[in-house]
Amino acid sequence: MDTQMIRQWGRNFSLALLFPVMLTTGIKAQTGKIVQGNPIITDKYTGDPAAMVHNNTVYLYAGHDEAPAGQERYVMNEWLVYSSTNMLDWKEYPVPLKAKDFAWAKGDAWASQVIERDGKFYWYVAVEHGSIHGKAIGVAVSDSPTGPFKDAKGSAIITNDMTKDTDISWDDIDPTVYIDDDGQAYMYWGNRVCYYIKLKKNMIEQDGPIVKVDLPNYTEAPWIHKHKDWYYLSYAYEFPEKIAYAMSRKITGPWEFKGILNEVAGNSNTNHQAIIDFKGKSYFIYHNGSIPTNGGSYRRSVCIDELKYNSDGTMKRIIMTTEGLKAKK
Repeated sequence: MDTQMIRQWGRNFSLALLFPVMLTTGIKAQTGKIVQGNPIITDKYTGDPAAMVHNNTVYLYAGHDEAPAGQERYVMNEWLVYSSTNMLDWKEYPVPLKAKDFAWAKGDAWASQVIERDGKFYWYVAVEHGSIHGKAIGVAVSDSPTGPFKDAKGSAIITNDMTKDTDISWDDIDPTVYIDDDGQAYMYWGNRVCYYIKLKKNMIEQDGPIVKVDLPNYTEAPWIHKHKDWYYLSYAYEFPEKIAYAMSRKITGPWEFKGILNEVAGNSNTNHQAIIDFKGKSYFIYHNGSIPTNGGSYRRSVCIDELKYNSDGTMKRIIMTTEGLKAKK
């Protein structure tokens, strides 16, 4: 056998060995399927997620994006609620709250958050005020985390005429509420400018002045959480929105800016997050516009990925995934 024949034989032998591997790989590529974990809700559009852990159950609260395909504006009339005991399987409940449940509101069921105190569940919401120009923050209450909820105050906690730092009518949105270790409750909110107030123990009245918080490139969507000895204030940064965060040893600051936590969420120009601890792990809950073919900035979808901390307490950058938590199932 001459050298050329040996070389040809070697090539054929190599191809014979490789072909079954290529064929098998091709079959896997054709028949295999990535486990789709995100978005977690696919039968309707959901945005502006908030979450609460109560009695070993996670309750997820979200706005309902109802804008029809091709209509590039927010159409949001109600909020939705889901629960899970494993972060993988989600149970939906009847609509617990609508913007029209606030008699003083005109509409717009924008970002919100629910928190429990003394067996009552308080739902802080952003809506369009009916008689005072601009967005306002109200609060509803229920004996159950899944509702039904009703207006707890009969009027807004915060209205647009109470803040004068911008010339926009939507600067009083995106409330986030946290009860500190000493029992004092705080509400943060704001677009363009971040504010906070103390709340009275009844959770429906302001207790003290409005305080401004200085944060780099703050846009909206503040979220307060605590992990070990650190307080974290995450928020939507610039536009299109990324999520950045700051840390402090006190809930009132001073806040030290730590940088970007996650990037622009696909084809959604807004970004809104909730961060919780559940059964020994931490989770980052957010929305994107990934449901084909009409998903986008006005038809968003809630997703969840795991969040991890560094040894110094800083948070590791979020990797947004298609598989989500089901990748580890």
